[in-house]
Amino acid sequence: MAGKEKPPAPKTPAKATDAPEGERIAKVLSRAGIASRREAERLIELGEVQVNGKVITSPALNVTPRDRITVRGEPVGQPEPPRLWLYYKPEGLVTSAADEKGRDTVFDHLPEDMPRVMSVGRLDLNSEGLLLLTNDGELKRRLELPSTGWLRKYRVRVKGNPTDPDLEPLRKGVTVEGERFQPMEVRLDRHQGANAWLTVGLREGKNREIRRAMSHIGLTVNRLIRISYGPFRLGELQPGEVEEVKPRILRDQLGLGGDSARPEPAGRKAAPKPAAKPAAQTAAKPPRAGARDKPAKPPKARLKPGEGLQELSDAWSAITRPSGRKVSDRPAAGRPARPGGPRAGGPRKG
Repeated sequence: MAGKEKPPAPKTPAKATDAPEGERIAKVLSRAGIASRREAERLIELGEVQVNGKVITSPALNVTPRDRITVRGEPVGQPEPPRLWLYYKPEGLVTSAADEKGRDTVFDHLPEDMPRVMSVGRLDLNSEGLLLLTNDGELKRRLELPSTGWLRKYRVRVKGNPTDPDLEPLRKGVTVEGERFQPMEVRLDRHQGANAWLTVGLREGKNREIRRAMSHIGLTVNRLIRISYGPFRLGELQPGEVEEVKPRILRDQLGLGGDSARPEPAGRKAAPKPAAKPAAQTAAKPPRAGARDKPAKPPKARLKPGEGLQELSDAWSAITRPSGRKVSDRPAAGRPARPGGPRAGGPRKG
């Protein structure tokens, strides 16, 4: 009708293509193994990250593979496929990239051919055992989340001779200095002199949790070794050794796609296995000089029931039957005389 205006057309919702392209800069830096996402955000706030030649001070920025990113002047390459290593952290090393007291860190003692890696969780200075390392910040974050629920097991040596009832409070959960510790799996393995060995399992990683919990019930930890982290085991690794987890294991345990084109890891880095023996040493030994080639024995015919027992009886009779020959005191040709005449226990006399 004349004079009526058409109602305005409803606004169409924004298309998905209107969303910012790419990924957040902190996530990209984390995937590239530069730092964890939180540490990457700190680097950005300090003005140490540039994108396309411009310093950025806020992590609220998406980047694409076309952008040129540098951290402290060093270019950042494309993220590699996620990789994971098992490392036996020795006692006395700090689990951090840098230590304000100048102490040695685990990263100071890794093989030189390893890429830049980050630790999954921590082990304190006086603890040893399994430490996971990865080149992927997102994988690090995923494995550290409490929701992962992975059990971490430790071998713990304590001073004293506790009984099983003494450990019961740990199984129920304790509160230490106002901080609640979740129930632990605790098993008393054995007593050894003035000490006792325990196996402890927990699903959270609070600072010095085991040491503080043991002290709460009157026990002092004098050795602590992490032996497993979820499905990954310390196995036969020795202190300082590092071994990469195979891509197939990552796919099975973590659901990661991995890189099927990447070759399988070579194995442990710090202590390579001894080289295989040359083929010449493992081949069959050649026949001795002068040895005669014996014709192959024809296969024996199948024995009838009872014949095997009869043959065994006949052979035993032949061996034990007196021969009637005299033993000569003269040694065989080429063989030195045995002191004291013929050896004791010669043929029996009839």
